[in-house]
Amino acid sequence: MKLFEEMGFAKIDHHRADRCGAPEAVFCEGKTIEQIAQIVQKMNEKPHNILATRASHEMFEAVQKLVPEAEYHELARLIIVRKETLTPDPDRVILVMTAGTSDIPVAEEAALTAELMGHKVERVFDVGVAGIHRLFAQEEKIRAANVLIVAAGMEGALASVVGGLVNKPVIALPTSVGYGASFEGLAALLGMLNSCAAGIAVVNIDNGFGAGRLAGMMNSMR
Repeated sequence: MKLFEEMGFAKIDHHRADRCGAPEAVFCEGKTIEQIAQIVQKMNEKPHNILATRASHEMFEAVQKLVPEAEYHELARLIIVRKETLTPDPDRVILVMTAGTSDIPVAEEAALTAELMGHKVERVFDVGVAGIHRLFAQEEKIRAANVLIVAAGMEGALASVVGGLVNKPVIALPTSVGYGASFEGLAALLGMLNSCAAGIAVVNIDNGFGAGRLAGMMNSMR
């Protein structure tokens, strides 16, 4: 088996699924539509699920011409090709939460990533601290989760609140949602990094894929 495949403009890492437990994902921004289509077509020759992030609808249309079974999730900007049947453990749930409705696109990228890795994912949206009673109404789901992803913009306070409620790992996912002084997610990122709640890991701004991948790895540990 070749460990990677040379395409001139890309080197596809076929060995990553064996090495890291999940296949390589394609980051679409900065690549041409033709490059994305050719990469996905080449990856489709292997038996693993395919995930392409930050994809436009035009990219999807080009991919679908070569890989008709490809799906496009517009809100999360994901192209998915399902090739593996993975059975989730019903007792080990990843809960994806958002502070506001505007955080849902990034949260959906995280949720779909984890689902494609074979995990059961539940969602709780729009439970930010400005109306904290909405969060407390979800306490049963929050405490039942095995891993939690908390997506929030503005000041990013929701991650700290959730971290103070549970004894499970919390992945804080800052989003670029907010007015000027949020600095396109920097305020949320710094707030999450400075959280006084223990047990919180923080990924980069808008990195839903990274949050979903990390949550899946944590959820798989025994």
